[in-house]
Amino acid sequence: MKEQILNLTENFYPWLLSHGIRIVVIIIGFYFLYRILKKVIKKTVRTVIPSRKYDSKTAETKREDTLIRILTGIIKITSIIVAALMILSEMGLKIGPILAGAGIVGLAVGFGGQYLIRDIITGLFIIIENQYRVGDVVDFDGSGGFVEDISLRMTTLRDMDGTVHHIPHGEIKKVSNLSKNFSRVNLNIGVAYDSNLEHVISVVNQTGKELAEDALWKDSITKAPAFLRIDDFADSAIIIKIFGETLPIKQWEVTGELRKRIKIAFDKEGIEIPFPQIVMHQPKQKEC
Repeated sequence: MKEQILNLTENFYPWLLSHGIRIVVIIIGFYFLYRILKKVIKKTVRTVIPSRKYDSKTAETKREDTLIRILTGIIKITSIIVAALMILSEMGLKIGPILAGAGIVGLAVGFGGQYLIRDIITGLFIIIENQYRVGDVVDFDGSGGFVEDISLRMTTLRDMDGTVHHIPHGEIKKVSNLSKNFSRVNLNIGVAYDSNLEHVISVVNQTGKELAEDALWKDSITKAPAFLRIDDFADSAIIIKIFGETLPIKQWEVTGELRKRIKIAFDKEGIEIPFPQIVMHQPKQKEC
């Protein structure tokens, strides 16, 4: 037993001083190589990607951050695979059969791999065409939410309930970006038929102006909400449309605050927001 331990010790130290040191060097080398390439990619993307005429600084930053995330992810995976193969080689394992086996497995799953290729190609077009970026709010044929991550294969969304959706790019047929470049306040409100419309318009415009000038909201609003048109003559109300513009993703917050202020202003000015009412007539009972 002692002889076996001595033999093992005698063999281990030479291996550690040769192959062990090489393995450590490989790990450290690829770690620093990844860090260097990550910085190079970040600097290159920030420099090379051209700015678009209608994109804000925030929109440009979102696009660049998305590209950096995807490219660094590819570099990270590639570095791990190459480093792992080199370490296996240093440990005495022949990587030739491993690569050959990987090729056979690749052929075996070739038909299934076509979906992976489809997802990757679609993902490349999504990134190149700048359809959406990390930080946008999008809708994919009913599945919508905040874009948390984009890889070459799939997009990760989180909806308002906190549910996370992982959607392969090949399954995306239609993209609706709710937060690209700018967003809009698009609000319909009903007023009673006997309301003075000029007065209503004046109150709405004044409320929108005050909101746009408020210190807490002015940075989110690019165009003050204001009366746009009479949108409909409904059964119990005249529907007016209010329109404005905000920074991306701010439209819901601004619209909610606008609703609150309009209700307060209408109550103060005596403007009625009607609600449907049903009048029921009960037939008279015949006297016996």
